[in-house]
Amino acid sequence: MTRWVLGVDSGGSGLRVALARADGAPDGVPVPAGAADAGGPVRTGPSGIDPDHLLDLVLPRARALLAEAAPGGEGERGGGPSGRRVDAVCVGAAGMATLGDALRAVLPGAFARELGAGCVALAADAVTAYAGALGERPGAVVAAGTGMIATGTDLGAWRRADGWGHLLGDCGGGAWIGRAGLEAALRAHDGRTGGSAALLARAEEVLGPAASLPGRLYPRTDRPAVLASFAPEVARCAGGDPVAARIMAEAAAEIAASAAAVCPAGRESRIALTGGLFRIGEPLLAPLRRELAGRLPHARTVPAAGDPLAGALLVAGRLARDALRLPPDPALLHITRTGGGRSA
Repeated sequence: MTRWVLGVDSGGSGLRVALARADGAPDGVPVPAGAADAGGPVRTGPSGIDPDHLLDLVLPRARALLAEAAPGGEGERGGGPSGRRVDAVCVGAAGMATLGDALRAVLPGAFARELGAGCVALAADAVTAYAGALGERPGAVVAAGTGMIATGTDLGAWRRADGWGHLLGDCGGGAWIGRAGLEAALRAHDGRTGGSAALLARAEEVLGPAASLPGRLYPRTDRPAVLASFAPEVARCAGGDPVAARIMAEAAAEIAASAAAVCPAGRESRIALTGGLFRIGEPLLAPLRRELAGRLPHARTVPAAGDPLAGALLVAGRLARDALRLPPDPALLHITRTGGGRSA
């Protein structure tokens, strides 16, 4: 009987599900047999991430993927003999470390009952980003988009730096860069030192009159995303504007400092950069390469091998064979042996 694993990537912009054979890639990421996009993100309420909403999004898509991959299987639910059950599930979710108590309480039992899962891993999205980018090697991964978080491990324990949100941290991330660029624009508008006429012109062209920015920005619930939308404008100005160039250099220094805080010492350490922020290119990457070389001469920067969904599949696949080398952690990588399916 075919052994299946399920990976889930739940982020701020949506949720994705992928199914793969547990034995499809013994030394790497299992190759997906199918994947599905669930559209919008999982709700977050007073008790944290809503487990019922996550299950409503995941279970129908998981069953559909199983039915397509294993046609004619019996018993879509529970632990009976079937081609439509999974050995292991890994859910990587944004906010898992701080908002995941309800998920940890509900999901292992639910996946055991509904899919026959014998093992469930609930991971912070930074951990599945790490697994997708570096696999099970020691090193550090910087995930940067609207926010910024660095995660590292020596395969004995996890270390985390930043990821504290746009009010308290995420230093060097998209919202951080965008906010600094808009501050420089408003300084130029006021005639204060430290302003940038180039950034003021871009801000008014993209977002409207400078004096109206606070009134249009502060009431919005998606302020971090709005701030981050200005980061590419800062990057575009960096080639000819010293203020914009300084902002990009400071962002690179912040990102490198977080990477240095989590990267284990040793010749074999690797650093991977993942996330949409790095698509803004050389205005950020050039100073970042210099900063990383200076702060982490022992580490090697490598391309990210895969994304967080690939990381979730890797964790699930390795758990199904009882071969996971990444260290468990109560908040970052919570693993439950449910007994709901075959023993891994």
